[in-house]
Amino acid sequence: MGSTCHNIAKAYGWWLILKALPKRSAEAAAEIAISMVNLAKDDPRRVIHSIKVGLALTLVSLFYYFQPLYDDFGVSAMWAVVTVVVVFEFSVGATLGKGLNRAMATLLAGVLGLGAYRLASLCGKIGEPLLIASFVFLQAAVSTFMRFFPNIKARYDYGFLIFMLTFCIVSITGYRQNEIWELAHKRLSTIVIGGFASLLVSIFVYPVWAGEDLHNLVALNVEKLGSFLEGFGIAYFNIPDELAKDDKSFLRGYRSVLNSKNIEEALANFARWEPAHGQYRFGHPWKKYLEVGALIRQCAYRIDALNGYLVPDIQATVETSEEIREACVKMSLESGAVLKELASALRAMTQSPTSVDARLASSKAAAKSLKLPLLGSASWEDVELVKVIPLATVASLLMDTVDCTEKIAAAFHDLASQAHFKKIEHSPLSDKSQTAFQTASENQISSSRDDCPHAVILLGEITPVTNTVNGDSIEALSGQHV
Repeated sequence: MGSTCHNIAKAYGWWLILKALPKRSAEAAAEIAISMVNLAKDDPRRVIHSIKVGLALTLVSLFYYFQPLYDDFGVSAMWAVVTVVVVFEFSVGATLGKGLNRAMATLLAGVLGLGAYRLASLCGKIGEPLLIASFVFLQAAVSTFMRFFPNIKARYDYGFLIFMLTFCIVSITGYRQNEIWELAHKRLSTIVIGGFASLLVSIFVYPVWAGEDLHNLVALNVEKLGSFLEGFGIAYFNIPDELAKDDKSFLRGYRSVLNSKNIEEALANFARWEPAHGQYRFGHPWKKYLEVGALIRQCAYRIDALNGYLVPDIQATVETSEEIREACVKMSLESGAVLKELASALRAMTQSPTSVDARLASSKAAAKSLKLPLLGSASWEDVELVKVIPLATVASLLMDTVDCTEKIAAAFHDLASQAHFKKIEHSPLSDKSQTAFQTASENQISSSRDDCPHAVILLGEITPVTNTVNGDSIEALSGQHV
């Protein structure tokens, strides 16, 4: 009786599972469909890339659909399909790099493999397999060791893999087959055809350029840091600002910059393979983008430390910050404005405006004037040390940020010079708008200072505080396959 009840309960449980299966399947299908739609909306180029891969595979499949083509290549036509599958990448540079690696490695390995086979065949039936095995061991060991070199691994790692594979196939197959020349010819021909089809589709059907993605990524990272710095001083010192946004997401945008090294290096590697296109000439200084990116990440690490002081419990109070807040806010605003102007100039591929040097000088003057109030001030004698240390740390980090900003500006000048960015003429109208924002920002800090219960005396020359509102839209970069 007990076993019967157990079987009934077990059967009933299976019935409930089967009954709920259609509903669960529909929910899972709906979730997958929503994920696919969101993925496509995030970067429509992913949909286009999928269509391009399908088109390239369809073209090379004609070797099987048409009998005359199949009679010429036979089963070796499958290598054209395999080449498209493994070579076709998201960007033109990645596709071109893999295609050239595969073609050159196949050609070189085929020639050496045939040479090894012919040389081994002269040693008779006993010495032939031993010599071929020695050649296979030697080339595999040397090729594998060469892949440990960073520069070779970055650009030719795939080529060395194909070289080892092809050498082994040609040399070993020649020991058992007499038609080794025909085998090598068909393999090389189909690989060239598959690579050529991939390149044609990649370049002429909505091309995705790795160099352009790298350019936009660096510009976006610079702008993210600038947005943070422009808002940090006002947020940290709780200064009323009519221009401040309710959405504070711009204070968190810098985090993606911290982990951008790998994707920048990959995009730079792919960009070196690409031909001249658009405003990117042959021999474009892609390495300079990596230098700018490294400096951007150094600045981002300091910004990450500054972000930790936006917690309300350790934020600056009026009593402990009245003597240095003007200089700190000025460093933050000016550095942020410099970075955003550099980002705009980088997007437009123009030389940096003259206002960048003026803002850098202003931020450096604010940093220099900040040293005296920190070293000695009578109003700090009765303040607890625990309240002074966070503020002094923020001031020190802002000084380091000013230095980083100056280095980024210098690296940008080198990049603009080597890439032949366009020069822009000085516009009097921009001076008027800059003066307007300068006056508004100065009034903001002055009014907040008037609300303080203590008088403020700052030693050192401080130029007026400026603020800039950049209305350019930020283009999101996604869908990179590295």
